[in-house]
Order: sequence, then structure tokens, then C-alpha cells
Amino acid sequence: MQVYRSIDQLPDFKNSVITIGTFDGVHQGHQKIISALKKEAAKMQGESVIITFHPHPRRIVNPQYHLQLINTLDEKIDLLRQAGIDHLVVVPFTEDFSEQSADEYIENFLIKNFHPASIIIGYDHHFGKDRIGNYKLLEEKAEHFKYNLVEIPQHLLNEIAVSSTKIREAILASDIVTANQLLGYSFSFEGTVVQGDQLGRTIGYPTANLQYTDEDKIRLGHGVFAVYAEVAGIRKKGMMSIGTRPTLNKSEEKVEVNIFDFDDTIYGQKMRVTVEHFLRGQEKYLSLDVMKDQLHKDKERSLQLL
Repeated sequence: MQVYRSIDQLPDFKNSVITIGTFDGVHQGHQKIISALKKEAAKMQGESVIITFHPHPRRIVNPQYHLQLINTLDEKIDLLRQAGIDHLVVVPFTEDFSEQSADEYIENFLIKNFHPASIIIGYDHHFGKDRIGNYKLLEEKAEHFKYNLVEIPQHLLNEIAVSSTKIREAILASDIVTANQLLGYSFSFEGTVVQGDQLGRTIGYPTANLQYTDEDKIRLGHGVFAVYAEVAGIRKKGMMSIGTRPTLNKSEEKVEVNIFDFDDTIYGQKMRVTVEHFLRGQEKYLSLDVMKDQLHKDKERSLQLL
């Protein structure tokens, strides 16, 4: 898959079959659109092209809106590459771009840059200044600009919307089993390893304290999880705690990962955490010794599950 982060140096696409969207999560509902895109491209003897935007349009149109994206841009790119798309065009979404009229969007953006043989789009797709443009306008222009217009069925669009909502709700509620089932892969996130209070080391469970690297990405709810941790090219089993550490009477949320059979110094490095299983909720223990016994049980269960 070729990735373009600008529209200034796009190739001459061959019979391009395009679809447009944020594709946040690239989950199983999205995979049905991707499958239709690839099928149409094969029929047209052309190339499959996904057009997406960065930053998310809502960040520009409504800066106060709190985004909770399932994927970062880099994660989305990796997932779409795995899906077997020919081209991904990441269009920089700016205020100027959002000010285009619907007609300008079609002629100066879609036709000029992509020369589409087919456009696959939903009935509820809106574009152009004040979101005036819609499926009907694309339909009216199809004969003049010589493209086929393929409608994504309403039931599939509803399925995608429901799935995306359920995935976000599951992640926030620490229901990682449901989230991973709907995604079709295991949810992950990235953090930078920062200095902690090193309490874990004193009880035999040293942890890497993480600071999230992307403010717009959704965050997992509180709990203890069985995970895979990847840092400096090494992937290991581990367990993770997200919460306020009630045993220590703390209130600040901490993300701590205990990596099994690993004792390298990794401060300042980025870690990718893949979340596989929910072990338990936050608990307050009478003493550090009681907490240590529970951590031993958590580790044993993690090793069984991973």
C-alpha cells in the first residue's frame, strides 16, 4: 500500500475506485466497505483508494470537541495496509479545506486529484462548507464527470456506527473482551516510559510508568489487565494496572506495566501495550504484603491467559 500525506504529488491513478471516511478503528464493519472497495476495483481493473483526513475534521471545525479516537493515524495506516488497499491518501484537513464549497470539493478535490472511475460512499456522507454537499449532489454530477456512484447500504452504515459506539463504550468500561471482538484485533496504545516512585521494585514487581503519547486516543478504563508489552524491539508478556492505587491512598491516575522476565532501564522510550484480558478491578488492600500476594495471583493468571 502506498501512503500519501499530501495531495500535491499524487500519482495518476489507474481507474481509481475511491471511498472517503475517517475509518476510526478499522473494525469489522469497516472491513465490509474495504471488501466492497477491492471488489469494485477488481471489476474496473483499477486501483483501490481510501481518502482520509488528518487531523480529524472535528478538531478543526469544533476545536472544543473532545475526541476519543480508537486509532492514532499510524495505527490506522498499519491496519489499512494489512487490509490490502492499494493507496491511502491522508489529506491535511485545514480551515481553508473546510471552506470549499460542495461543487469545489467535487471538481477541484475529487475529480482533479483522483479522476475516479467509481466512488463508493454512504447516503449520509456530507462535504463542503457547512456540509452542504451530499450523495444526491454526487449523483447529479456523475454523468458529467463520468464516474460510477456506488451507495453503501444504510444497514451497513448503521452497523458501523453502532459498532464504533459499542467499541468506545467497552474500552471506557474496561470490557476488553467485547472491544477486541468487535474490533477483530486486540486494542493497543502507546506510552512513553517515565520515572515513577519505584514502589513496585521494593515488593518484587517493578513497573514501567507510562505517559500517553496521543491526547486524542481513547483511554482504557481502570483495572488490571494481561498484556503484551513491546519496547526497544522486544515483545514480552506482562500485566498492567490502570487506576489511582487505592491501597496507597492516591488520587492521580497511573498506568503501570509489569513486564515479565525483563529488567532493562527504558526511561524515555516508547512502549506499545496490547491489551488481551481483563483480570480484575481496582482493589484496596490492608497492607503491601496482601497486595503482593494478589500481584502474584495476577501474574499466574496472566501467564495462563497469554
